[in-house]
Amino acid sequence: MMGAILAIPGAVGRGTLAVCALVGRVVFFAGAILMHMVRPPFYGREFLRALLQIGYYSLPVVGLTALFTGGALALQIYAGGARFNAESVVPSIVAIGMVRELGPVLGGLMVAGRVASAIAAELATMRVTEQIDALTTLSTDPMKFLCVPRVLAATLSLPLLVGVGNIIGIMGGYLVGVSRLDFNSAAYMRNTLDFLETGDVVSGLAKAAVFGFIVALMGCYNGFNSGRGAQGVGRATTDAVVSSSVLILTANYILTEAFFGT
Repeated sequence: MMGAILAIPGAVGRGTLAVCALVGRVVFFAGAILMHMVRPPFYGREFLRALLQIGYYSLPVVGLTALFTGGALALQIYAGGARFNAESVVPSIVAIGMVRELGPVLGGLMVAGRVASAIAAELATMRVTEQIDALTTLSTDPMKFLCVPRVLAATLSLPLLVGVGNIIGIMGGYLVGVSRLDFNSAAYMRNTLDFLETGDVVSGLAKAAVFGFIVALMGCYNGFNSGRGAQGVGRATTDAVVSSSVLILTANYILTEAFFGT
């Protein structure tokens, strides 16, 4: 009985140490990537390729997500505001909600599902087939060649994706407000522009840059440290998506507190 009781603190301690060790490995991995970003050589072709795959090819899924989210948000706010005779707040709340929160978070999660999994699967497959070891043999730093272009491309492209998604999401709310909720077109756009501030846009884009870094970082980390065989590739892909999604939601709260906390 006593041994079972004493085993509980031991299990908690081992779990805590394992989490701390994992956090430490991720932090050191991120630090190594940041140091490689400012040291030559620079692989411009790999960066442009990653920019195309991460940014341009993610635009359809981010745009569709933002469009339907903006429309649904307008319907929900109108239904809730009608209880207090506050239907006129729909344009401003849709714009602020999309730009501050929903645009960056949903854009980050969509890109995490598409990009983090792809990066992790690609790098894990290279690890299993010993292509990463081959790069080292050819005197090419695999972290600089494989990770830095992807992390830099994701960090730069996600704010652009979120900016476009914000516009599409606001237009989705506009279409629903004008066609379904009988808002005047000019009044809707005027309320949107009057209540939307520069700080709202800047905070959302800053969040998007952090989320892009997180997505590419977790994809690269899990791909680089994958196990052997098909099972290792599958686990790395799953861990990349789950970890990046959780970190995006965690970072979103921290950044929201930093930008708008009292």
